[in-house]
Amino acid sequence: MIISIKVRLRPNKKQLTKLFLYAGCSRFAYNWAIARERENYEQGNKFLSNNDLRKEFTQLKKREDYEWLNCVSNNVPKQAIKDACNAYKRFFKGQSKHPKFKSKRHSKLSFYQDNVAIQFTDTHVKIEGFAVSRKRNKQRLNWIKLCEKGRIPPNAKYTNPRFTYDGLHWYVSVGIEIPDSTTIPSNEGIGIDVGIKDLVVCSDGYTYKNINKTHKVRKIEKRQRRLQRSVSRRYEKNKKGERYCKTRNLIKRQKELLKVTRRLTNLRRNHLHQTTSDIIKRKPSFICIEDLNVRGMMKNRHLSKAVQQQGLYELRRQLQYKAEWNHIPVIIADRFFPSSKLCSCCGHVKTDLKLSDRIYKCTCGNTIDRDVQSSLNLKTYGESVLHQSVA
Repeated sequence: MIISIKVRLRPNKKQLTKLFLYAGCSRFAYNWAIARERENYEQGNKFLSNNDLRKEFTQLKKREDYEWLNCVSNNVPKQAIKDACNAYKRFFKGQSKHPKFKSKRHSKLSFYQDNVAIQFTDTHVKIEGFAVSRKRNKQRLNWIKLCEKGRIPPNAKYTNPRFTYDGLHWYVSVGIEIPDSTTIPSNEGIGIDVGIKDLVVCSDGYTYKNINKTHKVRKIEKRQRRLQRSVSRRYEKNKKGERYCKTRNLIKRQKELLKVTRRLTNLRRNHLHQTTSDIIKRKPSFICIEDLNVRGMMKNRHLSKAVQQQGLYELRRQLQYKAEWNHIPVIIADRFFPSSKLCSCCGHVKTDLKLSDRIYKCTCGNTIDRDVQSSLNLKTYGESVLHQSVA
């Protein structure tokens, strides 16, 4: 089993310049490969392979006007050309749209490192080609400090090392192979109801709150709204004709807004990881979750913002891959299964149940919270599906 680990970097000014240079070279090689493929197609020739483009790029680096490409590790442009060819192959198979050029302003800065040349210690990562000199004090430029100590194990087998920039910080992500889990859970299964009032309501009595309703998140959202209005006012103030003039104060305020937005994203993502990990740690024999029509829910202008902030797709994705690591089957209930309208005691379906009715009252005397009842019905649904598969 291969897991991906992402750690933030803490480079100095010289290393920061090199990181941007490597990312710029990767973007240039990617755009050059796409331009060559388009030119070749217009001439009526066949698709250029990855090896042919690499040979052409090697000859390109020998020209005087492209000598700056020799300051970057050879593996960076080679992998960028390979990525461009893979993008075209996915387009030919109908898996993606036609590849586009990467914009200097709007594209995400990233580049690849050779998985053999990259090295890790508990506190640093070594990047190939930052320092050409063999002197010891010059070689220190190759080692960039990590923000988390001991997160990535040294002397391991790494796959697909990538360096990315999110507008504020640089990160390194790498895949590491770990042994598969051999234990098979045998505890009672869990039915999971997801929603807006509470993020997750489990059939075993556990309830996970909606973090977007907490005072901490609402305070940060208020700060975000104020910064957005401030940035908008500064843009209108500095407007010159049809163009906008960016001042230093405007750039500074945009960075503050980016930090606040990043903070909100990290809080929500961390809450989803903590929720899914806590469910998996209880080691249920199965997990049953409903298949919600999120696209249809987003059309409701009263609920669209709350649905978007919850991250229901991300919750389901995390549950599925974490359950697969621990050999826990995940059952997706049918979209039209009446999990909330079905009485968990007598089986009566209450067709006139509204979204505002938070307490379910049945004619048989059953009075229960609608989310708790939904989780119980999903648990029963999962048990019936497993019973049919065994039979």
